[in-house]
Amino acid sequence: MKSAVETLNPTRVRLTVEVPFEELKDSLDAAYKKINQQVTVKGFRKGKIPARVIDQRFGRGAVLEEAVNDALPKFYTEAVNEAELDPLGQPEVDITELKDGETLNFTAEVDVRPALEIPDYSGIEVEVDAVEVTDEDVEKSVEQLRERFASTSPVERAAEDGDVVTIDLEAKVDGEVLEDGIANGVSYTIGSGELLDGIDDAVKGLEAGGEATFTSELKGGSAAGKESEVTVKVTQVAARELPELDDDFAQLASEFDTLDELKADSRKRLANMKQFDQATQAQERVLEKLLELVEVPVPEKLLEDEVNTRKHNLEHHQLGQMGLDLAKYLEIQGKTAEEFETETREAAVKGIKTQFVLDELVKKEQLNVNQEELTEHLMRRAASSGMSPDQFAQAVVEGGQVPLLVGEVARGKALAVVVEAATVKDTNGEIVDLDDEDEETETEAAEASETSEENAEG
Repeated sequence: MKSAVETLNPTRVRLTVEVPFEELKDSLDAAYKKINQQVTVKGFRKGKIPARVIDQRFGRGAVLEEAVNDALPKFYTEAVNEAELDPLGQPEVDITELKDGETLNFTAEVDVRPALEIPDYSGIEVEVDAVEVTDEDVEKSVEQLRERFASTSPVERAAEDGDVVTIDLEAKVDGEVLEDGIANGVSYTIGSGELLDGIDDAVKGLEAGGEATFTSELKGGSAAGKESEVTVKVTQVAARELPELDDDFAQLASEFDTLDELKADSRKRLANMKQFDQATQAQERVLEKLLELVEVPVPEKLLEDEVNTRKHNLEHHQLGQMGLDLAKYLEIQGKTAEEFETETREAAVKGIKTQFVLDELVKKEQLNVNQEELTEHLMRRAASSGMSPDQFAQAVVEGGQVPLLVGEVARGKALAVVVEAATVKDTNGEIVDLDDEDEETETEAAEASETSEENAEG
C-alpha cells in the first residue's frame, strides 16, 4: 500500500491511497465466505459454493463491493498512522479506481487537529478580585442562618410581607380549570418570589378565609407559558419569628458556644469561598490570555457539530426539565434568536480552542494522569451528577468514556501549569499565591470542553 497526504487547509487533509490487489486477498476471502452463508445454489451445500459459481450466479462486482467495504477502514487507518495524523470525526471516502486483479485507489478527506505553536506563557499577567470579607458580609451570613431557624405562629390579622400563608390555588386558562391547575394547602412566604408573579399583591391584606383572583403567566405544568386566571384562597396567616441573636442562638444553630465564635467561623468560611472564587477567576482569566497568544484554526464541521450539540442539550435536557421551550427561554433572557446563535457559536469556538490548546500543552509539558488523580476526578464528577461513585464509574466504563475523563484531568493539569507560571495580582496590587487552593479548580476549564472532545472523537 502507498499513501500520500495533501494539506487542504490547516484543519483538513486529503489522503490518496493505492492498494495492490493482492492486499485485498483476505477481504475477498471473507466476502466469498459471507456470501456463501447468505445464498443457496442448487447442487451445492450451504457454505460450500465455489467462488467461480458465486461469480457466475451473483456477479464478481457484488464480491468486490463486499471486499472493498471490508478493507477500506483498515487501509484508511494504516494511511492515517503512516502519516501520523490526528483525525477528527469520520472521513469522506471516494473510490477513484478499482481494477479487478490490479489495484484499488481511493481518497479520504478528513478534518485533523491543527498543528499549534505554544509560545512562552510565563509573561501572562492577570488581575483578580481581592479576598475581602466585610462586617456586612458576616452579618448577612449570620442573618441567613437565623432565617433558617425562624418559627411561625398563626395570627388573626391581614397578611403582610414576610408572613407565611397557607393557600389553595385554582388556575384557569380560557375559562377552563386545568387538570393540574388545583393545589391545596400550599405554604408560601410573602415576598419570596417562589410562586407566581402577582401572587404577593393578591394575598397581602387578606385574612384567613379571604380570597382574590389575579392574572399570571404559568411557569410550569401542562399550560406553561400561558396566561392564566388564578384564584387564591388564604386558609391561614402565620407570622415568622426570628430567634434572638445571642449565645443561645449560636448553640442552637452551630457547634459554637458563643455568637462571637459563630461570627468568626462565618468570616472564615466566607474567606474560603472568596478564595475559591478568586482561584476560579484566575484560571478563567489566565485561560483567556493564553488563548489570545495562540493562533487556533477551528474545523468547520467540528464547530457545527459542537453548536448543534449545545443547542440540543439546552433544548431537550436543561429547558425540558424547567418546562420551557427555546422561544420562552429567549424571551426570559431578553435575547433574540440571532444573539443566541452568536453566543452559542462563540462559546463553541472557545470550547474547541481550549481543548486544542490544553491538549497541546499536555504533550509539550509531557503531563501524565495517575490512577489517584483519575479516581479523585471521578469522585467529583459523580458528586456533581448526583450518582454514587460506583454507579458513575460503571456508566463511564460501559460508555467507553474513560479516555474523556483522562483528557479532562490532563487538561486541568496543563492549565494549572500555566496559572502557576503566570503573575496573578488582586485589585489591591498584591501578588496572589494560588498553590494552596483546592485542586478541584484545576479541572473546571477543561471540563468546559468535554462536549468538544466527544464530537471530535465521533
